[in-house]
Amino acid sequence: MRIRLARPEDLSAVGEVTVAAYADFTLGPADPYIARLRDAASRAQQAELWLAEDNAAVLGTVTVCPPGSVWREISRPGEGEFRMLAVAPQARGRGVGEALARFAIDRLAAQGAHAVVLSSLSTMHAAHRLYERLGFHRDAERDWSPVPGVELLAYVLPEPAQEA
Repeated sequence: MRIRLARPEDLSAVGEVTVAAYADFTLGPADPYIARLRDAASRAQQAELWLAEDNAAVLGTVTVCPPGSVWREISRPGEGEFRMLAVAPQARGRGVGEALARFAIDRLAAQGAHAVVLSSLSTMHAAHRLYERLGFHRDAERDWSPVPGVELLAYVLPEPAQEA
């Protein structure tokens, strides 16, 4: 498995992997958030869109949100943030999500972040277990709801250490 920055020719596949990964957490095909999940081009232009691949197949993706990115939601000055960590359903259980999360943490630490934050749907229990295993803890004061019925939990990783 290799992690690299998404290129223009990857954007369609990245969008479809993101939609598939979030399928259990949307309201179905008519959910307006699906268009945002599919819009890899905007994430690539307005943030850093990374993908994990194996034999040219996109296994997963993560959006790293540098300072000034419109994709940042809960980060404060000096904090890094990543979003839309997504693993293709057929690639689950292979360590793709953990590899992408560790990559995002390292990337943000290298950019000088003193903490890493993220939001996760309250029903994404497998993601919560991953974040906690990586050292994140809940920050209930930053929990929020972008629209009625959608509850997002905030997680913080203080002082991320860049891996050697």
